[in-house]
Amino acid sequence: MDPPGRRLRLRRTDAGQLHAARAAPGRVRFDHGRRVRGERQRARAHGGRVGREPAAVIEVHDSAAEAGRAVAAEIAALARSGAVLGLATGASPLPVYAELVRLHRERNASFRRCTLFHLDEYWPLRRDHPQSFRSFLRRHLLDHLDVPAQSSHCPDGETPAEKLAEHCAGYEALIRAAGGIDLQLLGIGRNGHIGFNEPGSARDSRTRLIELETATRADAAADFGDLQQVPRHAITMGIASILEARRIVLLAFGARKAAILRRALEGPLTADVPASFLREHPDVRVVLDREAAAGLGGRSAQAAGWP
Repeated sequence: MDPPGRRLRLRRTDAGQLHAARAAPGRVRFDHGRRVRGERQRARAHGGRVGREPAAVIEVHDSAAEAGRAVAAEIAALARSGAVLGLATGASPLPVYAELVRLHRERNASFRRCTLFHLDEYWPLRRDHPQSFRSFLRRHLLDHLDVPAQSSHCPDGETPAEKLAEHCAGYEALIRAAGGIDLQLLGIGRNGHIGFNEPGSARDSRTRLIELETATRADAAADFGDLQQVPRHAITMGIASILEARRIVLLAFGARKAAILRRALEGPLTADVPASFLREHPDVRVVLDREAAAGLGGRSAQAAGWP
């Protein structure tokens, strides 16, 4: 096992093959010297912390499609014996979903024994609205797989305001009753959000209603037609809820994600960048293409072998 401490174990692809390479002692170690003392000072100044974190794994692929194939293969293998999967929406998981659909159609991969939970949903929003995350998952995944309808769960954007607390607590109870999430897929927002846990979200937050930042809504404006049509709130699984998953896969592709990835992976643990808390998880993989990985600096970049 790796010793405790902030160390990245790095994986990269070569000619389409995924190779694992454990970082040699001292090569990618961040818990010593002036770098960490400076990070601790910055963390305290911003209400965060740098602690003894489990090792993370970074995988750098030549393309999002290649990354999607690698992650989908892992999910399909889990699905054979039944698995509880946490799903995300947005552009990042689309290559994974496309490959899962292909595996089902061409390789007879079955997901009948799986139970699915979605991270979040706009509120208030009709379940059948074309931009609801429930509709997104149906279009891109569920309508093309053999998952029973009763095994797929999503926060309900039609929940009355007076019943939101009960609904959120009930969603957490459903996850517990299913035995917890085996693998949670995540994307990362340009402001560092995971799910809809916006900057300022507490490490111990649970499923709840949250107000969306203008920047988050602006990113969705084209889908809804204009900014005014984008809901101002969402129901989201909390950071503590996400971190209870046994395994987490964070997906990020494209140059637009490079800067926030660097803050999340190399900056202090802080509520200002909710994704930074993923570094506390004992089994988290960060799956990137080369454009997204280009922002990683220092010895982590050198060890991974990208400029």
